[in-house]
Amino acid sequence: MNINLSLIAQAIAFALFIWFTVRFVWPPLLRAIETRQKTIADGLAAAEQGRRSLELSSRQAEQTLREARDRAADIVAQAERRAAQLIEEAKAAARAEADRERAAARADIEQAIARAREQLRAEVAALVVAGAERILRREVDARAHAELLEAVKRQL
Repeated sequence: MNINLSLIAQAIAFALFIWFTVRFVWPPLLRAIETRQKTIADGLAAAEQGRRSLELSSRQAEQTLREARDRAADIVAQAERRAAQLIEEAKAAARAEADRERAAARADIEQAIARAREQLRAEVAALVVAGAERILRREVDARAHAELLEAVKRQL
């Protein structure tokens, strides 16, 4: 055997191996690699999209929280204003009621004073009549007259 023939046979076998590999092995490997690259690229794109979506959601959540806090602050302020208004209304109603009660009490006092005056007038008139009657029954004596007036004064 000649070294040339063995070298040519090995070269032909190597060429057949390369042809077989390029024809039958290489295309499925390239498809698998391309599929894997596509899967990885899709995964990276999905991750990037998810990151963007997360950022957007975070911004929206912050905005919603801000709006909720603002609205809550508005509601609290509105409630405080309403409470102050209710307190003022209650104070005004209480003042009006107190004024009405004072007026009623003054009217009652004035009526009681008027009744007491009338009663006092009636008693004074009765005492004056009684005193005059006693004076007229007795003799007209200055000392007795003074005693009777003093007794009338004590009764008053």
